[in-house]
Amino acid sequence: MKLLLTSAGIKNDSIHSALLALLPKPISDCNALCIPTGTYAFPGGMDGALRAWEFISGSPLTTCPMCELGWKSVGVLELTALPSLGQERWLPMVQDIDVLLVNGGDTLYLAHWMRQSGLADLLPSLRAVYVGLSAGSLVMSPRVAAEFIHWTPPAGSAETLGIVDFEMFPHLDHPMLPEHSITHAEKWAARLQGTGYAMDDQTAIKWVDGAVEVISEGAWKRFSPQP
Repeated sequence: MKLLLTSAGIKNDSIHSALLALLPKPISDCNALCIPTGTYAFPGGMDGALRAWEFISGSPLTTCPMCELGWKSVGVLELTALPSLGQERWLPMVQDIDVLLVNGGDTLYLAHWMRQSGLADLLPSLRAVYVGLSAGSLVMSPRVAAEFIHWTPPAGSAETLGIVDFEMFPHLDHPMLPEHSITHAEKWAARLQGTGYAMDDQTAIKWVDGAVEVISEGAWKRFSPQP
């Protein structure tokens, strides 16, 4: 399985090059599906719907390049719709595409609907490259920290998908997110049960069948669990 876990999309040449290396062919020949689902549970009411449109449309307002990279085609996979359909209606589409582009928003809401839709069980078997943005990256970790929880699933669990064995602290030192300072990251790291990466918006993690590589033109820090 091939993952590119970003804080804020394909923000620089290094992350773009890492994406190209993962894809089976040039971007202009690749078919993509984008998943906006996590965005709808983002705090702020109407903000979630607006952010979903910005993500899907590739609006310059997003400043998080994903759908606007020049793909051959981009379809929308809305996870909340899938349980009401037979899997035979959407499974062939997911199996045939080259890349999944997964937006941010609320990590637990995204994890919940990945499970409810059946996509979570399919991910390890798909040939598509998985590209996550913020919560779209965090959802692949074993769990999510309390400071990133805005929506609580019916079961009340903070567990995410656990496809990778590390946690992430995105948007490190973002000027508009004071709660994402390095001081807050260090407090987050003190509670880690395993390895964690604090990463700014110029950083991504490439994960291929368990091998981890940090791709960055910015700032990041690796944390180990406290003894």
